[in-house]
Amino acid sequence: MKKIIFAVIFFMLISSVFAQDNKFYYHNVSIEKIYATNTGYLIFYRTHTGIEIIGVPYRWFNDSAGMADIVRLPGGTNWPTMTVFYKEGEFSNLRLYVHRNKAHITWGSVPQGTDVSSHFPEDNTFRLKF
Repeated sequence: MKKIIFAVIFFMLISSVFAQDNKFYYHNVSIEKIYATNTGYLIFYRTHTGIEIIGVPYRWFNDSAGMADIVRLPGGTNWPTMTVFYKEGEFSNLRLYVHRNKAHITWGSVPQGTDVSSHFPEDNTFRLKF
């Protein structure tokens, strides 16, 4: 038993050393609410201090842009979530894991005439707040 524990601790130490050289990493965040707008998805996500808002343009979901994927899943307790991928410290792409049924409580619609443009990036950057 002691050998197994020692081996597990040793593996964890070695893997953390190699992980620091990795130029790819990701962040998972819990989504509280997703609103469909004319521009894209407006996402309310949970941070350590509260709720933040960020927009994901629909154009990012095109195959040519390849900056975002949406995965529609059946009901469960592990989503909706968003995974944001980074390459060499810069935003690479993101993936939304959402409920398949848009009638679910986590989906919503923004009232017409609401200006949400300030939440959408003008360039291909994506900055999460923690």
